[in-house]
Amino acid sequence: MELTMEFWYLLPISIAIATIAMSSGIGGAVFFSPLFMIGLGLEPKIAIGVALITEFFGFASGLQAYWKAKLIDFKLGFNLLLYSIPFAILGAIYGDLIAPLILKTIFAIGIIFIGYQLYTSWREEEKEKLEAANKKEFKTNFESSLTDAEGNVYNYTVCNKNMGRMFAAVGGAFLGMISVGLAELQDYHLVAKCRVPAKVAVATSIFVVVVTVLVASVGHIYEFATEGGDVMNQVVNLIIFTIPGVIIGGQIGPRLQKIIPADKMKVAISIMFIAVGAFMLYTLIQ
Repeated sequence: MELTMEFWYLLPISIAIATIAMSSGIGGAVFFSPLFMIGLGLEPKIAIGVALITEFFGFASGLQAYWKAKLIDFKLGFNLLLYSIPFAILGAIYGDLIAPLILKTIFAIGIIFIGYQLYTSWREEEKEKLEAANKKEFKTNFESSLTDAEGNVYNYTVCNKNMGRMFAAVGGAFLGMISVGLAELQDYHLVAKCRVPAKVAVATSIFVVVVTVLVASVGHIYEFATEGGDVMNQVVNLIIFTIPGVIIGGQIGPRLQKIIPADKMKVAISIMFIAVGAFMLYTLIQ
């Protein structure tokens, strides 16, 4: 195996992507998959596998920071994993049966829709002053309560649990097939629909994604190792820069989120979703 410095520039790019992903809860593979396929011209199978492996290390790094901050709702997370893991396995196994173009088109349209819904949710809150009303209501009416490491108390209710389970299943299947979808759908359900505090929603979503990605990426790692040769050499030369980058970004992201107001984070997430979805559609018609 020959190691090269050809992809050195992926180190700073990976730091930036992981920082954005960890501060917002967006799956880093949303950015890595198009980067590998369009920017580097990799085969979809290799691009998706490397994106999943890279995402796992980045999210694992961020998970450690959120775990330390005590912002993860483990009860909610384990409930969602019951649906995301089996469908991620099915997606990884049967993903080849569906044309990549169809999957990417569906996801691109879906992520634009989610971004739009997040934006309209923020607009409604601003217009109707729902945030203050929710805080007052949650003083006496809420199902879940979480206290972080700094003593901040978050009261919230996870609405429409069946929708959350469905999104976990659909997102898990997409993650297994094209490396993206789970984190984005979790954000939509928890932040836009249920108005779970952004910090708790992001931390819990990252926990769910880390475990699901670990399961989904095992098959890709085994396949790369089995093929060996040029494929394995290419994978290694990519991850020697992407993995250190996302580990660093995974520590920066949670710290960045502490200083970004929740409403600004929601707007930023919606803009990123719309931009990524539009970019994916643009690349598909080229």
